[in-house]
Amino acid sequence: MKRRAAGPDAVGPAVLTLLIPADLHIHQHLQQLPPPVHGAHEGSVKNMALYKVSVWTSPGPTCGSFSRLWLSLIGSEGETPPTCITADGQRLLPGSCCWAQVPAVTALGPVLLIRLRLEPVDGFPDLNWHCERAELTPPEGAESTVFHCGRWICSSDGDVDIRSENMCLLTEETQQKLKEHRLRELQKNHQKFRWRVWLKGAPQCLDINSMSELGPELSYSHKSAGVNLHYLKGFSDRAQPWTSFTDLDSLFQLNAHSNPTANWVRTHWREDWFFGLQTLRGPNPLMLKQIRSLPENLSVTCDMLRPFLPTGSSLQQELQGGRLYLLDYSVLDGVPSNQINGRESYLCAPLCLLHLNTEGQMLPIAIQLQQTPGPLNPVFVPSDPSCDWLLAKLWVRLADWQVHQLDSHYLRTHMISELCAVATLRQLPAVHPLHQLLMPHVRTSLQINFQARAILLSSGGVFDKAVACGLDALPVVLSRSSSRLRYRSLCAPHDLDDRELGRLPQCLYAQDALRVWGALHRFVSGWLDLCYHGDEEVVHDAELQSWIGDIYEHGFPPESGFPQRFGSKGELSEFVTMVLYSCTALHAAVNFSQLDFALWIPNAPSCLMRRPPQVKGGVTEEDFLSFLPEVNTSMRVLTSLALLSAPSADFVPLCRYKESLFHSGALSRLLVAVQAELRSISDDITRRNTELRALSNDVSGGKAGAAFPYAYLDPERIENSVAI
Repeated sequence: MKRRAAGPDAVGPAVLTLLIPADLHIHQHLQQLPPPVHGAHEGSVKNMALYKVSVWTSPGPTCGSFSRLWLSLIGSEGETPPTCITADGQRLLPGSCCWAQVPAVTALGPVLLIRLRLEPVDGFPDLNWHCERAELTPPEGAESTVFHCGRWICSSDGDVDIRSENMCLLTEETQQKLKEHRLRELQKNHQKFRWRVWLKGAPQCLDINSMSELGPELSYSHKSAGVNLHYLKGFSDRAQPWTSFTDLDSLFQLNAHSNPTANWVRTHWREDWFFGLQTLRGPNPLMLKQIRSLPENLSVTCDMLRPFLPTGSSLQQELQGGRLYLLDYSVLDGVPSNQINGRESYLCAPLCLLHLNTEGQMLPIAIQLQQTPGPLNPVFVPSDPSCDWLLAKLWVRLADWQVHQLDSHYLRTHMISELCAVATLRQLPAVHPLHQLLMPHVRTSLQINFQARAILLSSGGVFDKAVACGLDALPVVLSRSSSRLRYRSLCAPHDLDDRELGRLPQCLYAQDALRVWGALHRFVSGWLDLCYHGDEEVVHDAELQSWIGDIYEHGFPPESGFPQRFGSKGELSEFVTMVLYSCTALHAAVNFSQLDFALWIPNAPSCLMRRPPQVKGGVTEEDFLSFLPEVNTSMRVLTSLALLSAPSADFVPLCRYKESLFHSGALSRLLVAVQAELRSISDDITRRNTELRALSNDVSGGKAGAAFPYAYLDPERIENSVAI
């Protein structure tokens, strides 16, 4: 028996290329035949069955079309010739219904599919049409059947077949024509959605050359929320260094006067406790990890670090006690740096050792700017001259900016989403339950990633003009990051356990991430319980296994630990939760936080314009500004981050689905449950942050770190997909 969720409007059915009869005059004649009548004319029509078909246009203001709509019924035993639905003055108006009586001269058997085709009308624009659903009433008043659509249809699509099932596994198909329908859909999608190697060693992307190739179903209009760029304009010709902190502050005040997080950053950026706090509550909470032994290439000694450890303790005791943590940016080792404004910029690959003190503060205690120890690679410590120590922390912040953008942000959210979107389109037909669940979360990544590659990550883009990891460095960093990425690190509970952050009170990212992951996992598990009775059905779902095989083949290397096949519902549930989490919560954490921490330029430099120090005592306070990105470079970066960090006007929060499939039957109950859990999480985060803000008024110095709020994983602020 098929297990399906009742309710209208499943996501897009197949687009088929089938034979269309050429003699349209016959079709027009057939569709104009009157309904059956009694008396003298009864004999001429008594063998003709008439089906009533109603077709609904979705209510959106742009959902209608000038085109003609032709319709055929496909049954298990036969099919009807096309009938024009938009005859007799009917139009495909937004929110309207068109209907016609479709004659069947021969027996159809059960009607399995309704075939739709748009035909442009001479003299009118060829507009795409959004079909909500069709309803079929068989002859003699039998019960009507709803055929769901909920997708855009173009005249160039040719024949588009829709079916009545919302969700159906291949093993549940009982009609050969429906099995063939699934196969034809996937065959066509294999031709349309091809893989492309963008950067060798990184996950592959969709092979398109223009956004128009996406078609209306995979395109979206990003409505700007009205980001204020007024005070960032007018600096494009200032290819010169900042001359004073006063100038930096003037820029900051006009752009950040109403941003409490940015003002907190501006106030505390020099302080060690805030440097450490950013690793737990900043835009890149994915780098810090606990260590039980020191890296061999970190040239520190017990005597060097003793002044920064508790009295009476030792380096070994602190390691064994799990109170030492590491930031390691080895992925940047030897990476070529960019030329910006005709000048060389510089990179380094730091190691930064941090200590969790008795007050719960995460404090940096040693920074080595290059991976290989040596006399020209000193280890900086907090007791060094203040300018040396501040500059060492600046180089760590520079490295973190690069890794955050390319690894934590682009690779782990944008590229993961596109990888799964392409595989879903190629391997899962629209009626497959996972296609229905995944597409609202991954569809938008195809457009935004194409735009990112064409604009941000290309010649003349911000990475070319303003980032130390320029175009020559991109393939190096992304391929290295891809080779080092492990599947476990994409699953929040495993990642936080492996890095020993899950129980760290200061790590509000970890606390919120585990709760959001748990809510999504319960939602996904409930969904899969409706689709699969047991592990055996997962194992024998050929379409599902082809899907994960496609991801494995075109994604990450074998050592990444990505599954090649699914052997149980548990494995599948974790993987699907990972996809949803990466495309929603993780993206919110690493994207929408960017501008808050970067508005104060010395806290998050995109490039540095002088070499990393090779000796101590070589810089003064006056020298510090000469390291920072130049004025126009700073403005390019801040302008980009302002646009990327602002939720759009049509922002869709986590698990708020527009597709009506989610709003009826068992799926509706699942949705109600997950939305209630997410609201509870949101309320708790709001309450906690209100208390923290109140607490911050009563404390100062390092103790204020505990009062720094964290809101990026508030479900109300998590977008339902990677759309920016």
